[in-house]
Amino acid sequence: MSERDYLYKLRHSTSHVMAQAVLEMFPEGKLAIGPPIEDGFYYDFDLPRPLTPEDLEHIEARMREIIAADYPFEYQEISEEEARQLFADQPYKLELIDGIVAGGLDEYGERLEEAPKLSIYRHDGFVDLCRGPHVERTGQINPEAFKLLSVAGAYWRGDETRPMLQRIYGTVWETKEELDQYLWRREEAARRDHRRLGKELDLFSIHELMGPGLICWHPKGARIRRVIEEFWYDQHYRHGYEVVYAPHIGKGDLWNVSGHLDFYRESMYSPMDVEGQEYFIKPMNCPPHILIYKTRMRSYRELPLRWAELGTVYRYERSGVLHGLLRVRGFTIDDAHIICSPEQVEDEIMGVYHFSLEMLRAFGFREFEIYLATRPEKFVGLPERWDQATEALRRALDAQGLPYEVDEGGGAFYGPKIDIKIKDALGRAWQCTTIQFDFNLPERFEMTYIGEDGQEHQPYMVHRALLGSLERFFGALIEHYAGAFPVWLAPVQVRLIPIADRHNAYARQVADRLREAGLRVEVDDSGERMNAKIRRAQMEKIPYMLVVGDREMKAGAVAVRLRTEEDLGAMPVEDFVERVQRVIADKEGL
Repeated sequence: MSERDYLYKLRHSTSHVMAQAVLEMFPEGKLAIGPPIEDGFYYDFDLPRPLTPEDLEHIEARMREIIAADYPFEYQEISEEEARQLFADQPYKLELIDGIVAGGLDEYGERLEEAPKLSIYRHDGFVDLCRGPHVERTGQINPEAFKLLSVAGAYWRGDETRPMLQRIYGTVWETKEELDQYLWRREEAARRDHRRLGKELDLFSIHELMGPGLICWHPKGARIRRVIEEFWYDQHYRHGYEVVYAPHIGKGDLWNVSGHLDFYRESMYSPMDVEGQEYFIKPMNCPPHILIYKTRMRSYRELPLRWAELGTVYRYERSGVLHGLLRVRGFTIDDAHIICSPEQVEDEIMGVYHFSLEMLRAFGFREFEIYLATRPEKFVGLPERWDQATEALRRALDAQGLPYEVDEGGGAFYGPKIDIKIKDALGRAWQCTTIQFDFNLPERFEMTYIGEDGQEHQPYMVHRALLGSLERFFGALIEHYAGAFPVWLAPVQVRLIPIADRHNAYARQVADRLREAGLRVEVDDSGERMNAKIRRAQMEKIPYMLVVGDREMKAGAVAVRLRTEEDLGAMPVEDFVERVQRVIADKEGL
């Protein structure tokens, strides 16, 4: 058995032990579901009152008693009648039984591959509707290696019209050392949370009056975004792309031809009426780019065409899944579409693959997870065309010699894709690059080009986003760097700190020189003491603090301090400029 399989069993078993302890505390409580999840487990309960932190401590203590008793976990298959009698006072379990019997669903609402059957697991006096698997005995759970983490609200079945339940999250590991490491990572993740840092560093905000999932970029956040965009434009022109712009709305006819109304309607917003015509706000950028292509007949000599756009799109997401910058309703994709001949497609995919890694490494990411996502249940086109496209992507990946996993059914409705996830400073994976093969939209829009033989041919299309959405990528950057951005990205790179009012004029003179050199500079000429100014700059994670007083004025110098609290001492202004410009060019260091 793999370590992952054993942890699954361990976490599943611990959720049952927790459920027993909760029901003993609240005998009238109702059980919902309690699955293992990544790094832990949870269980949903319908309880007579809200849980408190003190309740979690009592539940943990009782769990340790159950673990120490070393009860066996016993599996039993039962009939529908037995199940209904056993859970007669548990309405959520009865609803799960209905789903298993009538719809072939498991206790978590997932469709079963095999014939549906009802089974229970029992330990001590506790019984739960469950397929398992579990460890053999409660004593296999290390009493020093689990912890209950938090309580959150959760709608039954994720449906906002159903009852709100209380969800207890917990974690369990094989050893106390593993638990301690996990808790440290959890605390570090909280310290790096982009929502908290976004507020503390004055980067962005979300407003109920504006609407959930819609981002307002503050001046400092917008400055970082602008730096990212300028780098993005520069790199795309260097790699043979041209930039296009497209409207934010389009007639329903456009989205009907593209297939979005048939295959993506649930993620689109309701149409607006414009002079009796239905218009939709765009969920994707590809159809307008195709219309640009079709403005005239194209020749094989023009191909490949690489057209890029920082295109803002809008997609409906349920409010319950929105999460800061990471899951939003309006976002800007660093989109591009490559229109090429069938002979060119694999080289273009390879080129995008290398371009994406080059871009991601420029932002400080060095580790990646790569996936080949295949045909989903809902798709357009012939299966044999899908197989052909999937093999083209597979050959491109194999040629790189890098490991990748297959994400079965993870492709877009119009074609398979390669997904690249970046790993941040805590080893967490973030979705960024997507490279999608598309033969369907060229067919649906009747795209053609004149080949070398003088005949019309249909091009292939490659959709790609390197950074993904700017919003999610910015959130990942904030958490990766814990808000201490590399110098080239920092919204304020240098803060001048005059020791006394008589030094303000010199500080402003130095600031003017730094701005001439292209640096982003502020002068703190407030009346606070020097140490308070330095502390504030450090809290704002500004890379360089330049302290100026009588000696610096006399020498034409600045006293350089880093946000890391390192003191570099005094240096001539021009030496400092050369140092910072070198760091910016390298995109690393301080």
